[in-house]
Amino acid sequence: MISNIEDYFSKGCGRCNRFDTADCSTKQWSAGLADLRRVCLDAGLVESVKWGHPCYMHADRNIAIIGAFRKDFRLSFFNAALMKDAEGVLEKQGQNTQHADMIRFADNAQVAAMESVIVSYLHEAMQYAEAGIKPPKVHRALDLPPELVEALDCDPELAEAFNALTPGRQKSYVINLSSAKKSATRVSRIAKFRDKIIAGKGAQER
Repeated sequence: MISNIEDYFSKGCGRCNRFDTADCSTKQWSAGLADLRRVCLDAGLVESVKWGHPCYMHADRNIAIIGAFRKDFRLSFFNAALMKDAEGVLEKQGQNTQHADMIRFADNAQVAAMESVIVSYLHEAMQYAEAGIKPPKVHRALDLPPELVEALDCDPELAEAFNALTPGRQKSYVINLSSAKKSATRVSRIAKFRDKIIAGKGAQER
């Protein structure tokens, strides 16, 4: 992944083999990404690189992050549960996302057309950061697949390790296992995941 912010806008994020090629998504959306960067900086945000992407901060808090994909580019807000979304422009990243947290752009010209709205949303998020306001933590009971329940009941070491995982890591396993249509596939995945769970890692971690 990149560590220099300028590399993102000229070469890409460095997370795939399309980095620094004409096929990189940042090339397609270069004009819109440049506008989005300008809007964030003009709003008074501090620019940095996190997870290979431009991240914008205020009052020592992450405010928003930019991402580019084949079909669109996005400005995603941290602590989205606080956002009022007065203009109704925020969308969820995916079906497992709890809160609508991003503004999606499918045309480079959209950023300039929506600049006043984007600025107002950034300022709203910045005010929460200045006030030290954070969204309340919501602890939702996970609906564990029956195969995982059985594995935990039969393996005390696995159960102890799974219960010690962060809610996000636990959820990563539930999502992965729930995507399998066959019970046998879920059982097989649990066996493969055992070492990761014992090591305190999530399903997508190496």
